[in-house]
Amino acid sequence: MPQVKYIARNFMDMVAALPAVKLDRLYESTLICEAILRSLPPLAKKYVIQMLFIDVPISALSMEEWVVPDGVSKHKVAIDRLLKLRIFLEVINRKNEGSYKLNPTFQENLRRYLVHGGNLPREPMPSSITVRLPTLEELDAYAVEQWECFLLQLINSGQVERLTGFNPSMIKVFQRGLLSARENEPPKLTENGFQFLLMDTSAQLWYIIREYISSSEGHGVDPAELISFLLELSFHALGKAYSLNTLNDVQRSAINDLAALGLVKLQQGRKENWFIPTKLVANLSMSLSDSSSRKEGFVVVETNFRLYAYSTSKLHSEILRLFARVEYQLPNLIVGAITKESLYNAFENGITGEQIISFLQQNAHPRVAEKTPSVPENVTDQLRLWETDRNRVEMVPAYIYDDFPSKEVFDAACDFGREIGGLLWEDSKKMCVIVRGEAHQDMRDFLRRQR
Repeated sequence: MPQVKYIARNFMDMVAALPAVKLDRLYESTLICEAILRSLPPLAKKYVIQMLFIDVPISALSMEEWVVPDGVSKHKVAIDRLLKLRIFLEVINRKNEGSYKLNPTFQENLRRYLVHGGNLPREPMPSSITVRLPTLEELDAYAVEQWECFLLQLINSGQVERLTGFNPSMIKVFQRGLLSARENEPPKLTENGFQFLLMDTSAQLWYIIREYISSSEGHGVDPAELISFLLELSFHALGKAYSLNTLNDVQRSAINDLAALGLVKLQQGRKENWFIPTKLVANLSMSLSDSSSRKEGFVVVETNFRLYAYSTSKLHSEILRLFARVEYQLPNLIVGAITKESLYNAFENGITGEQIISFLQQNAHPRVAEKTPSVPENVTDQLRLWETDRNRVEMVPAYIYDDFPSKEVFDAACDFGREIGGLLWEDSKKMCVIVRGEAHQDMRDFLRRQR
């Protein structure tokens, strides 16, 4: 997955940030416990299963003996994840030795799930009411179409507010980090928005869901309730219809927003309305590190920087235009080239060279994906060189100070500049100082006080 600087946390980190009371309330659902278990690193899953039927704390030293020397780093990551999610509770004995035990609420409900299975809060509607439902193929096509429509609207962001595919609450979610919202100007993609477009679908989905939950707090909606509902949705059967009458007001509002993204499909009957989960919502409880569902790629890059994309998608064409020059497009083939000019435009928009390389590698056509490397080395090396060449010199506004009355005032000015993070350069012999533009006013006020 591309390393996108503004995605600092994944979805489970957001779950871990919930207050202890809300987190324990979340674990009262057997399905939530199963979803959390799925998200854990492999070693953390092993620890949970091993301790599931042990009711006494296990010492930290004993657990360290469970792993070979090469696995110490993975052991620390697993323990840290379990503690953050409050699946493990730390216990300190009289000898000041640390031990771990499973969260009682999580332990009890995960046991119940494994022994008796989990029950969904709602059952599928009978076929006599829904009559004909879309096939799984039709549902997949709908999900892809809706998701691509969302991404295309982001790319053509100047028209977002005039398009009816998204309600105002979803537009605000996009504007939290993907779109700028200047007064009297149409919204434009931010630097983060361009980076977002090069991420894979799984990472994009998690980002949008995370921002959606964060924005819901401002409307008085409990984040824990939304998280619980979203994770429960991931256990619903694909292609089955579920009545909207089983949802409360918060869930009904969320379903309408999720339908705009293609996570569910809404349908109306004569007497009842229902929603149908798609493959996108089914992936919500899967771990971000799960690479088993890797999609088939479509891009071939040649050593002469020519690029061939075997795709009929308008979205793929628009994404390639972010960093490549598209020369012509056939019904199932996009032909272009990676040039210095096209890359400089990408760098101007905040896209990094590593993100472009990662995108090309992840979307490599099956015929070249099996090769090592899947993208020619001369292309990746040149791409990094062009990025380095562009970033050699950084231009920043600055002010120069000289003619200090004494060495003591000069030293004090240098110390003050370092303190506020504004010092760029100093010359003790000539008693000359250069500070950043934003530190100019503070430095001037400081020197006035020295008189």
